[in-house]
Amino acid sequence: MKDNYLITGGAGFIGTNLADYYLSKNKKVTILDNLSRSGTRENLDWLQKQHGSRVNFVKSDVRNADGILVELVENADVVFHQAAQVAVTTSVTNPREDFDVNAMGTFNVLEAVRLSSSRPIVVFSSTNKVYGKMDDVEIVERDGRYEYASLKAGVPETRTLDFHSPYGCSKGCADQYMIDYSRIYGLKTVVFRQSCIYGPHQFGVEDQGWVAWFTIRATKDLPFVIYGDGKQVRDVLNIEDLIRAYNAAVDCIDRTSGQVFNVGGGPHITLSLLELINLLEQNFNRKLKYTFEDWRPGDQPVYISDIRKAKECFNWEPLVDVKDGVTGLADWIKENGHLFPGK
Repeated sequence: MKDNYLITGGAGFIGTNLADYYLSKNKKVTILDNLSRSGTRENLDWLQKQHGSRVNFVKSDVRNADGILVELVENADVVFHQAAQVAVTTSVTNPREDFDVNAMGTFNVLEAVRLSSSRPIVVFSSTNKVYGKMDDVEIVERDGRYEYASLKAGVPETRTLDFHSPYGCSKGCADQYMIDYSRIYGLKTVVFRQSCIYGPHQFGVEDQGWVAWFTIRATKDLPFVIYGDGKQVRDVLNIEDLIRAYNAAVDCIDRTSGQVFNVGGGPHITLSLLELINLLEQNFNRKLKYTFEDWRPGDQPVYISDIRKAKECFNWEPLVDVKDGVTGLADWIKENGHLFPGK
């Protein structure tokens, strides 16, 4: 295990869990975050209460290609690049900001690494949205949920890219730059095209982080909206399993450098919207309040990751059961209800 970790977007959901993991192992962690996203200040406060002055926080922005970013990269062994604009809907209403954060921000990180003497490993959090709507893939309905007719193992990394939204374009651009900077400049970069990640410290909102959003609303006994018929399915991955994947990829960097990995629950850990509601109703022992509205443009009936490449390359597979993971998330939200006023 390396000693010095830089986490861009380190006060966000994934970043906070990463920081806590490495700080708990007495590693040096630097968090770079502009604290613009809801929940980041609360996450940072929690980290500082847990780990005190060992939390090295720098308030800055990856859009600033300045000396701060260069210095932080120079002193890192590993950079986890998590800083991002994360919602498709926001990318549609403000495409310039989406591009500046996701594409240019990533470019700035890569340039800082390329020009450094330390050349740290870079692990990039990409998205399954780079595959687009996948209209050519046949989908069937079975047992009250949608599934692929033929992609039994899920969507592989060899799937043609289709940047269907501004968000898909900006993240796809960053995704490809990560791969090319490994190929052209020899940087040790690893790309994770992530499915639905969930867990503690996730301040889900209606257009991003649906597992957390439904769970927050259920905890507060507040109504929420299902767009579509609720039969749409995603493979879901608990944050603990994602951190294990990151660790394994870093430990095997000679094999993973310049590679792309689809990571999610895979075909064995999937969840429809209605199935999540059923889990939450069992957890809270009451009916939830929700209504149905029309499908949102571009929403996929199904997305499931083919995770076999990660298994073959660094012997990783998800371990956290959906029921246990959702229960853990619900427990965290209950214990921290004061963090969700009016939600």
